Amino acid sequence: MPSDLARVFWYSNHPEMPTGYGTQSKQVLRRLKRRGHDLAIHANYGGPATMSKWHGVPVFPAGFDGYSMDVIYGHWQSWADDRTVLATLFDVWVLRNPQLEHVPSIVSWVPVDHAGLPADVYQWIVRENVTPVAMSKHGQRAMGDRDVDSVYIPHALEKHWKPSHFDEDPWPGRFVVTIPNANKGVLPSRKAWGENVLAFAVFARRHPEALLYLHTEVRSKAGIDLVALLDASGVDRNQVTIVDQYDHRMSVPDELMAKLYTRSDVLLSATAGEGFGLPVLEAQACGTRVVVSDFSAQPELIGDGWAAEVQPQWNPTQGQWFATPFVHSIVDGLEAAFEAGGGHSQQAVDFAQDYAADKVFQEGWVPLLDRFR
Repeated sequence: MPSDLARVFWYSNHPEMPTGYGTQSKQVLRRLKRRGHDLAIHANYGGPATMSKWHGVPVFPAGFDGYSMDVIYGHWQSWADDRTVLATLFDVWVLRNPQLEHVPSIVSWVPVDHAGLPADVYQWIVRENVTPVAMSKHGQRAMGDRDVDSVYIPHALEKHWKPSHFDEDPWPGRFVVTIPNANKGVLPSRKAWGENVLAFAVFARRHPEALLYLHTEVRSKAGIDLVALLDASGVDRNQVTIVDQYDHRMSVPDELMAKLYTRSDVLLSATAGEGFGLPVLEAQACGTRVVVSDFSAQPELIGDGWAAEVQPQWNPTQGQWFATPFVHSIVDGLEAAFEAGGGHSQQAVDFAQDYAADKVFQEGWVPLLDRFR
């Protein structure tokens, strides 16, 4: 193994968590370990309460603070040496421990889900010890607009995201619209649940064969009551199906998700803002067209699909602009998907290949971390 490679202390969700942060952590860490980097993980969510191991890599536990700011510097200090890079994959506005200014080298993979940079994001990425990594072209442009240089490394996909089929069609004769988003947030609702569900309701009145598949927590303490929203939107109970809530809580395997995406006729994810939007890419890798919002990172991820028009939505929490997708424009996207006939899109599959995990790692992470030899 090369002895001069940077050591990496990785702060994010536990790599076995079925979150965007967790899956991307697992993807990058596997390849860093294979390349010979010495690694440690600070799991701010999803890990055991004490020290543990992940494939031989030490895993430091979360703290009592919601984002582990009470322990992040102590964990880093107990493991780091002069070749150690602190890599963060999380919202950077949470990184408020003042001792982090003493970490020599920080690489932050930064989500930018607003029109521009929130103040706390800007203040973090201009620190002398921080190298910002934009996970979207939108994020890189937003940083460039504030004269901040960044490295562009997108999120990426493993090879199992590909067209996959059920032995027997679970929804024969139905035109399936799938929404796979997390049910988190109330005001503002970043996933724009109200606009998306209402748009489906309008679309479904014209198309009795339409079926909405919700792959999410339907009654979430951190979000909204989606059953109440379905009723208020007038969605016929025969035109909606919901993932088994226990299966969802225990995590549906990626291989099954690939089959669900492949069977879907269109993925609907027109949200108020995305730092990246991984399900949109996963669905296209499985051959499924998408409807997203024409805002933030979303339009750059369309290989085959449609972008709904939006209007600005002020987010007072972050002091920046989200966007509200227009219901009528989402409906137009669903109608276009229906006219396209649903089914397989090779154009979507081909587009997703640009985000293959091995390719992104070699072109992005290898040259970046080699700066810290």
